[in-house]
Amino acid sequence: MARKRRIAALVLLLPALAFMAGFVVYVAGVLDAADPPAGETDGIVVLTGGGERVATGFRLLGEGRAQRMLISGAHQAAGLQEIATAAGVDAATVQGRVTVGHAAASTRGNAAETAAWARAQDVKSIRVVTAAYHMPRAMLELRRAMPDRTLVAHPVATGTLRAPGALWRPGSWALLIGEYARYVAAQAGLSGLFANGREPRES
Repeated sequence: MARKRRIAALVLLLPALAFMAGFVVYVAGVLDAADPPAGETDGIVVLTGGGERVATGFRLLGEGRAQRMLISGAHQAAGLQEIATAAGVDAATVQGRVTVGHAAASTRGNAAETAAWARAQDVKSIRVVTAAYHMPRAMLELRRAMPDRTLVAHPVATGTLRAPGALWRPGSWALLIGEYARYVAAQAGLSGLFANGREPRES
């Protein structure tokens, strides 16, 4: 009987240890994200969730890193004028080159919206702009939706995790643990569990 209890405890413990080990690797990757590769792509997609992401997308567009950009998952009331103004960009200078997508409410929705845009615009290579902590799940969902497209990760270091002492704050760990749990669920094909939930957003 005691042996059965030990085996049962081990069976319960192993998944928890695997989750913790994976989380350590995930956090290390977020905090030490590789510099985005140089070069151009056909398009840029910005997955909304923080102002730094959008500003980075506009900067890359201005540098000529791509000719077209999709801002995926924008608020229903936000158009190009409002989004560009908030990012300090003159909307007239990017008119006709930027598509604002309102259909996505989740990362899986971002992937579907981006895939539809890529097909419509005949975009073969895409630079993906999102927060570093969000990038693993974003790339997973995007690759599933567009296995025939070339994706280039362009992680953005967010102010939430960049601030001095950020890792001593409970809010930072809540953000990372929540996102990692979503990533693990997505790996298991359970993205639908979070499809109607609120995605993490950085300040």
